[in-house]
Amino acid sequence: MARIAVIGAGMGAMAAAARLAVAGHRVVVYERAATYGGAVGRFERDGFAFDTGPGLLQLPAVYRDLFVKTGKEPLEACVDLVQVDPAARHVFADGTEVSLPNASRAGVVSALDEALGAGAGERWGDFLVRAREAWDRTRRPLLEEPLWPNWQVLAEREPYPALRQRRLLRTRTARTLAEVGAWELADPRLAALLESHALAYGLDPHTAPASAAVLPYMEHAFGAWYLRGGIRELARAVHERCLARRVEFVFDAEVVSVTEKDGRAAGVELRDGTVAEADFVVGGPPELLETLTGRGSLYEGDVPESHPASLTCGKVVVCLALRGPREPGAVHRTVVHTTDPADERNVFGAGKPAERPTVWVDRPDDALLRPDDDHESVVLTATVPSLAHHDWTAEGAADAFADRMVTAAERAMPGLRERVLWREVRTPVDTERETGAGGGAVPAPALAGVDGTLLRPANSTRVPGLFTVGGWAHPGGGLPHAGMSGALVAGLVVEGPDFRGSQ
Repeated sequence: MARIAVIGAGMGAMAAAARLAVAGHRVVVYERAATYGGAVGRFERDGFAFDTGPGLLQLPAVYRDLFVKTGKEPLEACVDLVQVDPAARHVFADGTEVSLPNASRAGVVSALDEALGAGAGERWGDFLVRAREAWDRTRRPLLEEPLWPNWQVLAEREPYPALRQRRLLRTRTARTLAEVGAWELADPRLAALLESHALAYGLDPHTAPASAAVLPYMEHAFGAWYLRGGIRELARAVHERCLARRVEFVFDAEVVSVTEKDGRAAGVELRDGTVAEADFVVGGPPELLETLTGRGSLYEGDVPESHPASLTCGKVVVCLALRGPREPGAVHRTVVHTTDPADERNVFGAGKPAERPTVWVDRPDDALLRPDDDHESVVLTATVPSLAHHDWTAEGAADAFADRMVTAAERAMPGLRERVLWREVRTPVDTERETGAGGGAVPAPALAGVDGTLLRPANSTRVPGLFTVGGWAHPGGGLPHAGMSGALVAGLVVEGPDFRGSQ
């Protein structure tokens, strides 16, 4: 039985902790905050409750596997998991609306044809076929295996089979997601639908590779899921599974260094001076572990460039407590697309929040999130520059942007402003304070292509016994990816460097 110290109680860290405990190891988790879950947070007030992190779950099979491998009770016995239908309603710049059925290709094709005109559904359906090919090519090396030593194969090869476009005397193929939308979908609304999946993860569609097509494919193929009581319930269930497997949690315990002995990770030191010895240390972002070890780099040789949190995007989340009941037939999630795509590009190019942002409106039909049926709990989310590019602490900055988000949301919910009892605005400042992510940034999933700039550093490091887990390490950000990261790290600890991935 080995002693394992885990730094942080995020979803990836807890997924690794539960699996390692089942393998017979003594696992202690040290979390700087007062609770678990990392970015999967919750805000509560006056009988209202809100998810402040992800609002929906994709690929629930990742957490089903975690619960099967760590105990007798399956995931569905621990949470109330429900499929959202429709998966999302989209309100486009020209006022066109469409609701897309969950995990139904025929239903989506029909809905798009009816809303956008004949042929729109077929073009989107054909795109999803190509996106599936990209998914099949990258699923295992990107999500289910430790990052290959020859990861350059993923960096150089574009897995999306873009259509060849003949223009004058030249043949061209789409290299970015925006080009896929413009050249293959031939409708600005379909292009906006496609690009919103990248924007939701803080990726610029004009620089994100065509392989980002796997992001809408994931929603189409595996559906969108919700947990009664909010996505925070998933964090609760994973935490309780860890406790059932005798994982020990120490909260309000900030790790200030990783100790070493004979060139190997040997434990952690806390801010209060406590030193906890360990045979293995599992930690969060590679940048953080580099600081905690005092090493210049955790990796030997050529590795994917680790993108600092300060160079990526964050989120503004507006929690709205509303008077008045949720109307019958209201959709769980609505995406209100920007009316000024060129301005929204400033989020990435100029580090400036959009004047007319794309806003995700989540309206769960969940009595557990409201004081009674005469009120409603609504969450608005938008992608914004991180603290490195925009001063969210400036007086009025958060409220001014929240006002713009509410204005956008009113295109989907007329009269919204008059229903607001109160609101809570959360910016990258809150993200940084609560999760420790530099700049309050949110990591995107790893993607192939573009010279490896969207790959994440490997889970193994050059320090024996030291591993990285979570969104800033392989295979990147997102709830499913966090669970996969935990599975990979547990496999590497238990089976050693010969571990070839999840089965």
